[in-house]
Amino acid sequence: MNDEKISDFASSTRIRLARNFDGYAFPSMLDRKMSLEIVRKVLAAIGGLDDMTTYYMSDISKDDAIRLIENHLISPDLVKNRQGGAAIINAEEFISIMINEEDHLREQCIVPGLDLKGALSTMSEIDEYLSKSLKFAYDEKLGYLTACPTNLGTGLRASVMLFLPALSITNRIKAVDSALTQSPMTMRGIYGEGSKAEGYMYQISNEKTLGLSEDEILDMTETTVENLINLEAEARADIKKSLSAVKIKDQCMRSFGVATNCALVSSSEFDDLCTNIKIGAVLGYIDISDISKIDELCVKMKASNINAAAGRQLSEEERDAYRAEQGAKKLLSMIY
Repeated sequence: MNDEKISDFASSTRIRLARNFDGYAFPSMLDRKMSLEIVRKVLAAIGGLDDMTTYYMSDISKDDAIRLIENHLISPDLVKNRQGGAAIINAEEFISIMINEEDHLREQCIVPGLDLKGALSTMSEIDEYLSKSLKFAYDEKLGYLTACPTNLGTGLRASVMLFLPALSITNRIKAVDSALTQSPMTMRGIYGEGSKAEGYMYQISNEKTLGLSEDEILDMTETTVENLINLEAEARADIKKSLSAVKIKDQCMRSFGVATNCALVSSSEFDDLCTNIKIGAVLGYIDISDISKIDELCVKMKASNINAAAGRQLSEEERDAYRAEQGAKKLLSMIY
């Protein structure tokens, strides 16, 4: 793998396990009574784990729902299941168990950087804990039975969020996407299937689970990620040597200037500015050593998280002012 820092490429790693109860229809076929029965069984099974908060989709606030979606802890599809959807999330918000989404359980762990084995180890402990009191649907030939056939087998989806601006700017990302469609891997946007690659962020994950062991899926995912990191590093080096380098540098520096010297900034504009700042950092134009801090800042500056920090529903102008002030402070602290 390229010698450059992995954190300049890999933003986060997610491990997700799909599980269903033996003897129950899939969530799309359940009535409210049976859906709530599954929720109760999961809550009883997980009762021994500390610092877990339960969110019921029947009474979750709009702001909480948006915040959890933006933090990648629940999906929009789960929020739509008002009759029997729920989520159990740990206090540090890196473990999430969605109940009655596409499957009865979607267990996930999100960790910073590239750490597939560490994330799987954490998630496997919880999965084993739950399996002691919950009987999951399992077939000797097909493995874990899931609502979507692509999740049959281990039920494991391993994914890594990659920052690939150079491959995108040089238009090489199309060839990468085309190559991945011919493999057991896939490339999606920042919020998974059907979403766009906002801020040059791409989710790389395994498309196939049946017939593969967990170790094989992790090895396949890591190899793909390493290859993409090397391709992105080459594209970044080419950009720095190209005639357009000075224009890209100017755009990055201007974005930093605006982000640290404005009084009002919307969420979408702030995201765009931070994307350019990140590009400037990884190309060596801006002295920020850890771009993961910029990713964390972007999430904290979302409207739902600002409202949560303020403890009340702020007006749009109040949020824009807060984002401008706090965003500038945090960005400047990353340099000085």
